[in-house]
Amino acid sequence: MAQMIGGVGVSHIPALVPYQDQGRENEGEYAPFFEGARPVRDWVRENRPDTAIVIYNDHGLSFFLDAMPTFALGAAPGYVCGDEGWGARPLPPVPGHQDLSWHIIDTLIEDEFDPTICQELELDHGASMPIRLLWKPEPDWEIKIVPVAVNVIQHPIPKAKRCYDLGKAIRRAVDSFPGDEKVMMLGTGGLSHQLSGERAGFNNPAFDQSFMDRLANDPEALTRLTSGDIMREAGAEGVEVVMWLTMRGALDENVNELYRNYYSPVSVTASGLQLLVNA
Repeated sequence: MAQMIGGVGVSHIPALVPYQDQGRENEGEYAPFFEGARPVRDWVRENRPDTAIVIYNDHGLSFFLDAMPTFALGAAPGYVCGDEGWGARPLPPVPGHQDLSWHIIDTLIEDEFDPTICQELELDHGASMPIRLLWKPEPDWEIKIVPVAVNVIQHPIPKAKRCYDLGKAIRRAVDSFPGDEKVMMLGTGGLSHQLSGERAGFNNPAFDQSFMDRLANDPEALTRLTSGDIMREAGAEGVEVVMWLTMRGALDENVNELYRNYYSPVSVTASGLQLLVNA
């Protein structure tokens, strides 16, 4: 049977895309974030997962406010990194794991989730930036993905507990998938940040560190937070942390935190990276 080997929570930040595409990760204010990802890249290289289930949110590329699914799963053979207004990324399509995608879809529907099924899907920075952070596409991508888009843009958005339960349902699907696949979770977004309004530029490092503590040791406590609770503590866009909670739901009840990096730069998004493995 397939094996869930661990999960990574990581911020997705559009400003970092040019640095990745131009090979300038050691420049600018986010250089400490890129350098801080080295231990997680080493873990990925050593453990060689076959597939990553990528929990992310679309920012208007594949879905917009007129049609925003609560949960959407990709079931395509591959995924192009699309054009978000400054040209398509110079990356080859990321290969999909169609068999696992359809198995997860079937399992979710049996568990009374109702995902939108996408047989074509373009990835925006919400998915492509974290994927490119952990893997290189040369000569070919060393990972297949199952993309899972979560609506954290258009209210009403799914509750923290619903996202955690989604992760648990994904885990049941992975556990029942035949074969010897090694699977990891990649939960993206956050941490604390707000892009507009009176609190534009807001960060809350104390909340961010507490969130990562509880994600590792007491995720059930996080499921009791409302969207309003999270937005008050982490900013309007900080509600993206529910996607880290989806990742956590797919892991064992007890996990070991192997690594954490936290960096709060001058610009908007407080940036986190956390590696959890099943105990």
